Amino acid sequence: MYYTPPLFPVGQVVATSTVAGLVPQAHLMQCLRRHMMGDWGCVCEEDAKTNNEAVEVGFRILSAYAIDETQPCKGFGENTLWIITEADRSVTTFLFPDEY
Repeated sequence: MYYTPPLFPVGQVVATSTVAGLVPQAHLMQCLRRHMMGDWGCVCEEDAKTNNEAVEVGFRILSAYAIDETQPCKGFGENTLWIITEADRSVTTFLFPDEY
């Protein structure tokens, strides 16, 4: 098995208290792994392109994932978990869209 390093550093990883209380930690870690590897989840094509550029030039990165993977996720609104890595890569935050 080969190890693929993350595309970017995530810094300190934090979650809002709401996310920490509602989303299982195992799901958070699965989403974080996807985020670090460039699988941006349910973002639109334009946001995915922006994220790919952000990895190269050091801008903020936003991924969106379904909380319940058996239900639809539009990348915003209900059933959506966001992960944001700040441009300076000092912190990565789990939050719900309405907490932004």
